[in-house]
Amino acid sequence: MPLHAQLLRHATETPDKPALVIDGHSLSYGELYSRAKAIYRFLQKLPRSNRRMLDLPGVDKLAALSLGNHIGFAEYFAAATAFPTACAVIDPMMPPERIERIVERLAPDVLVVDDAAGPSAEIGRRFGIPVITASAEPFDLAATGDDLPVDTDGIFLIGFTSGTTAEPKAYYRSREQWRRSLDRGRVVFQLEDAPSTMCPGALAHGLALYALVEALDAGATFHSVRKWEPGTVARILSSAQIERLVAVPTHIAGIARAWSTEPALTSLRDVLTAGAKLDVNGVDSMRRLFPKARISEYYGASEIGFMTVSTLVGGAFDFPIDRVGQAYPGVEISIRDPNENDVGSDVPGTIFVRSDLIADGYLWGDDGQAFRVTEAGATVGDLGELDANGMLRVIGRAGGMMISGGNNVYPAEVESALKACPGVEDAVVFALPDAYLGQRIIAVVSGEMKDAKILADHCARELARYKIPKQFYYIGTWPMTSSGKISRGQVETSVVSGGDLVLRLSA
Repeated sequence: MPLHAQLLRHATETPDKPALVIDGHSLSYGELYSRAKAIYRFLQKLPRSNRRMLDLPGVDKLAALSLGNHIGFAEYFAAATAFPTACAVIDPMMPPERIERIVERLAPDVLVVDDAAGPSAEIGRRFGIPVITASAEPFDLAATGDDLPVDTDGIFLIGFTSGTTAEPKAYYRSREQWRRSLDRGRVVFQLEDAPSTMCPGALAHGLALYALVEALDAGATFHSVRKWEPGTVARILSSAQIERLVAVPTHIAGIARAWSTEPALTSLRDVLTAGAKLDVNGVDSMRRLFPKARISEYYGASEIGFMTVSTLVGGAFDFPIDRVGQAYPGVEISIRDPNENDVGSDVPGTIFVRSDLIADGYLWGDDGQAFRVTEAGATVGDLGELDANGMLRVIGRAGGMMISGGNNVYPAEVESALKACPGVEDAVVFALPDAYLGQRIIAVVSGEMKDAKILADHCARELARYKIPKQFYYIGTWPMTSSGKISRGQVETSVVSGGDLVLRLSA
């Protein structure tokens, strides 16, 4: 991990300060560091797997964590990312067949799980991989020893994108990339005084994992929950006087609903979101729920890191709601045509980035359709446009474009318009085959608004006629992925199959 020197400093200066609190279980900085040292010594003594075919330069041991939001996650992650060890973080909530394919290809030297009888543990044993159950370790966690190695470079993290394919892409990161990002983030996100941080998302995903690491880097107390439940998170925010919340918009919407009849959460000084674009209704709801908080969002990708950051409320000036901000420090953004020529301002095209925060690449799954690096920079295929002030608007992913009546339509644009309609909490837009139009646009909304005519009339004021959805559906509760995002595939499947998850709204 690119912050072992910081962990040692915090363990020395504030050994009794809580580093991690999950469901009431606490781990101090002193405990975190001493336990990480013991785990690191254990990892170094393990025999290296003779099945691993991956080329991981500079990596001696590879540890895979399939722990979920376990109190031991931080200590195993710290140990498994100390040179010359690298860590692969696997979401235990993925379908077992995906976990099996990942574990088979990784062939890690050890697999750490939170449930000895769970699917991940069974898969590991089937492949002959040593399986360790956190909190039931077969070694002495109180033993003393040398400090964790610091000031080294090379691969430290293997992560997995949540793509639509059956097998997530495996990307890898270097310690130096994250050191640069953390150094800049302390200033950008004002973390110098180590604000207590809550992130209710899954630690196996980029948003929460990075939030954990930046909190530990700053010497803050990081709070989370084993299982997402909005009422529980809201009570923790209130009772623990949390200063900073990092979450996807759907999590924040859930907190707002659960806490709608309770007093505002005035201890929050910062709310940071990512993973989906904030909308006017969402920001207004957050203003009521967190009246003293600065509300910011960032746009990025697992493979590229931070691209832009903006402050919508509480900054020196508030960014336009339809933009995702200006370039993150050290990042240069350009918009390019299919031939990778810079198109300038106010012209849509593919978003390219030049940055020293970009991942090294994929271990597998590189189909050339998503993340790629060329002479123009790096891109994940997102489309957008820059205005004259360098503010970026994200239009959508190239592969998500709909063609209705011969016109190009991007779901994100229609979703943004719908979420600005009073009474709409969230929206998902997609296309289905249509004999006349080629594709007809479908919208699914949640919230209090259930009138298809009002929705269509609102869209008519905001969008070109050909972008107005042809059918509207209502959903009471969104199916969610383990990363806290809406499971768009399940929503579309329910519409197609006529399932009871959605209700068609008549005009």
